[in-house]
Amino acid sequence: MADTVFIPLETVGGEGRVGGSPESVKKLKALGFEVVVQAGAGALSRIPDGEFEKAGARIGSAADAGGADVVLKVRRPTSFEIAAYKPGAIVLAIMDPYGNGEALAEMARAGISAFAMELMPRITRAQSMDVLSSQANLAGYQAVIDAACEFDRAMPMMMTAAGTVPAAKVFVMGAGVAGLQAIATARRLGAVVSATDVRPASKEQVASLGAKFIAVEDEEFKAAETSGGYAKEMSAEYKAKQAALTAEHLAKQDIVITTALIPGRPAPRLISREMLKSMKPGSVAVDLAVERGGNVEGAVADQVVEVEGVKVVGYLNVPGRIAASASALYAKNLVTFLETMVGKETKALALNVEDELVKATMLTHDGAIVHPHFAPAAAAVTATA
Repeated sequence: MADTVFIPLETVGGEGRVGGSPESVKKLKALGFEVVVQAGAGALSRIPDGEFEKAGARIGSAADAGGADVVLKVRRPTSFEIAAYKPGAIVLAIMDPYGNGEALAEMARAGISAFAMELMPRITRAQSMDVLSSQANLAGYQAVIDAACEFDRAMPMMMTAAGTVPAAKVFVMGAGVAGLQAIATARRLGAVVSATDVRPASKEQVASLGAKFIAVEDEEFKAAETSGGYAKEMSAEYKAKQAALTAEHLAKQDIVITTALIPGRPAPRLISREMLKSMKPGSVAVDLAVERGGNVEGAVADQVVEVEGVKVVGYLNVPGRIAASASALYAKNLVTFLETMVGKETKALALNVEDELVKATMLTHDGAIVHPHFAPAAAAVTATA
């Protein structure tokens, strides 16, 4: 009997993405799975139930989760959802494990094998499974679109008989995947773009997109990148020097987009009220780190607020604002990872706990929290419960 994959309707408010697409369903069928999609799961991603059916899926209900061998989700399952899964089920999702020890313990007690897609290692083999990159890429694009919507002037320079409209000046803070896409998008819209990042490798990337690089390039800057490609936490002295340079540059900008996040930590504060005060009235700041406390002082989760005369945009789940595109990429990430767990000849699930991708992403298995980064914290939560 074939293993069953269940793709549910997301229950977290405001989540329009879905863990499957017609293309991923076809791939799952080719891998030997039976696929059940909950009715309406793709509605907010512009995928009618009929499109899933044409691809070979059966349209079901939430109750079908109980018979699934694999569940493909966007967000970490809720307590209600976890209770419906059968022991041994594999659940792939963006799990947000940091600081959520009780949720991990709950999944362990349910006996499910839970995988955090955002922990996928950044190695060549896993590039097509990297949800942080696929979703951040879209977030960077959407951040510029949101900024343009709030900005009360044109983005490109326009020369007309009535006069010249100057190009908007856009400053991107953080040149990771989201930041680089923000730079590219702002450049396409005709803005004059500058960017900053603490990682030395980003300087060349920023320049290649036609933006000006702004940073304090001292000895600490030259060593400010982890082996995994993430930014390191910088010293207080460096932060002070960088803040002074940023404040001076920021006063000349029309739009600033902040993208700085360090896994498992609160978002670093990059822009203070004083810095916002130095910007021109009507300027726009888009904070892509608001879910982790925000890079911009005064940012409010899921709102556009005015702080010192600057419109501060703090939308949550920015990739979900363009759910149709985000779901298509995310579904491909999921099915590509799941394919590594399927026997080529048997076309049956064959989970290899020694695989480097499994080791990096598996949170719970066989009734225990198995990821070394989260087992101690979750155990502490359970002990004090």
